[in-house]
Amino acid sequence: MRVSVVGCGYLGAVHAACMAELGHEVVGIDVDAAKIEMLASGKPPFFEPGLPELLTSAMASGRLTFTTDISEAAGATVHFVAVGTPQLGDSNAADLRYVDAAVDALLPHLAAGDLVVGKSTVPVGTAARLADVVAASGSGATLAWNPEFLREGFAVKDTLTPDRLVYGIGQDDASAEAALDGVYASALAGGTPKVVTDYATAELVKVAANAFLATKISFINAMAEVAEATGADVTQLADAIGYDARIGRRFLNAGLGFGGGCLPKDIRAFMARAEELGVDQALSFLREVDSINLRRRERMVDLATEVVGGDLRGKNIAVLGLAFKPDSDDVRDSPALDVAIRLAELGAHVIATDPEAVETSRRRYPDADYVTTAEEAVKGADAVLLLTEWKQYRELDPEAVGALVERRAIVDGRNCLDPAAWRGAGWTYRALGRP
Repeated sequence: MRVSVVGCGYLGAVHAACMAELGHEVVGIDVDAAKIEMLASGKPPFFEPGLPELLTSAMASGRLTFTTDISEAAGATVHFVAVGTPQLGDSNAADLRYVDAAVDALLPHLAAGDLVVGKSTVPVGTAARLADVVAASGSGATLAWNPEFLREGFAVKDTLTPDRLVYGIGQDDASAEAALDGVYASALAGGTPKVVTDYATAELVKVAANAFLATKISFINAMAEVAEATGADVTQLADAIGYDARIGRRFLNAGLGFGGGCLPKDIRAFMARAEELGVDQALSFLREVDSINLRRRERMVDLATEVVGGDLRGKNIAVLGLAFKPDSDDVRDSPALDVAIRLAELGAHVIATDPEAVETSRRRYPDADYVTTAEEAVKGADAVLLLTEWKQYRELDPEAVGALVERRAIVDGRNCLDPAAWRGAGWTYRALGRP
């Protein structure tokens, strides 16, 4: 099939490369010329494991091209819209300007039988509105909504072998289902479950999934607050309740909380849309989910202050990890970067490092002292803060690190280290939710 992907940010670039890998002829389109130039040279403008190799392979096959010219979408039969929906600057609501602009730009290039497919995370009701826009164009094209469920760091795998496919289609639009079946023939042949539903349900699936995950993460972090007040160990608590099959252990890792470009802004946009619909009470619990998540950052600063004697001013604080999660360079709403900034604002000398996110962090906050390795960061440190659980940080040798620091004090923001090993090496070890 010939496919266009409008929007070549994180979602769109991965989707375009994977569609080409599956054998489709794909054109990726974006208004950002610099981004298109990088992608066309096989270099994604962000870090995602496996994507550079996939881009190189797909472009070498001739099945993948990139352009800034929206007219190149003409001739494709399926057009994916994969642009961002950031939070508005003055409210919690999603900014839909880019989605609307992408659909408007496509309209002159659509033909009868074409299918416009929304991938972006949008407030419920958006797809129905855009379906009317496409229908009113007189092109004979239709619209479907096909939400994405990518995990940063695993996006290539999640696109090529998804755990489920959701199609939101218009009433009795069998051609839309058939077209999407053609796009995802490989996954369907491999047994991927498929849910065919209406527009509203498809939109809600994505935001409901994100809200549930955010709630589960914030639940265990709320338990961490109680554990700290009682002397309990939240990690052992999570292990114990995780054996219950109704609960499960995944996403019960207490720590610094969630961040990134999806969960925080999506749950806020979900609350804003519920208020518009007059059902805001149904999602009032998400306000506390958000609040718990943000409190973890404050608590991390408190622990750092405690281990250096009560005053951060002039202290050398080594920050290990800046991305919101490992295997990513994304620092959007990153708890790790937020904590680093708060420490600096309180007078600490912050020496920060991350395997991939130093440059993205520097662009957002240039005032920190960034270095490239953990060894450089910890040299002469009065305290070490582990804020993103990269494998190389989890495997640090406490004796080797101890030979470099000024004071053996570490705050484990992700509960990913062995407290006994670090205390046995003479370290003051503190962590969120642990005695």
